Amino acid sequence: MGIEDYERKTGLIKGESAMIRFGSQLGKIFKGGDILFLHGDLGAGKTTLTRGFLQGRGHIGAVKSPTYTFVEHYSFEGTRIYHFDLYRLGDGEELEYMGIRDYFRDDAICIIEWPEKAKGFLPKQDLDLVISYEDEGQRRIMISARTKRGIQIFNQLDGL
Repeated sequence: MGIEDYERKTGLIKGESAMIRFGSQLGKIFKGGDILFLHGDLGAGKTTLTRGFLQGRGHIGAVKSPTYTFVEHYSFEGTRIYHFDLYRLGDGEELEYMGIRDYFRDDAICIIEWPEKAKGFLPKQDLDLVISYEDEGQRRIMISARTKRGIQIFNQLDGL
């Protein structure tokens, strides 16, 4: 199955609360072993989407972007969620020194902002989300399934 065979969808998200709702929907669908890549400019809504994702799993409280720490860890009933922000990564090889491979486990979901900074050092993502600015208060999201599991996730999504 070539990349051209995978599912793709584009839609508009209108406002922060809609981004959180969409993230929450994703959080309820993902399971251990799944990988989500988030692309977009600074301030596009990657961390807002992640906050919704975590809320969809039952998280209450703040969700900050791990810009300086590279990773934040959350635990939910047998599943760990690792939220990476690779914006400040100088070289993808740095991830090897921090033990990046240890995070990609069957009981863990990995959400990675700025994955392009570590090209060649990350496993294949199940779902790719590109968030871009649209009109005021709106974001365009392009979703691409990159694996068979990604297609399963994609097919469970209830619109944007």
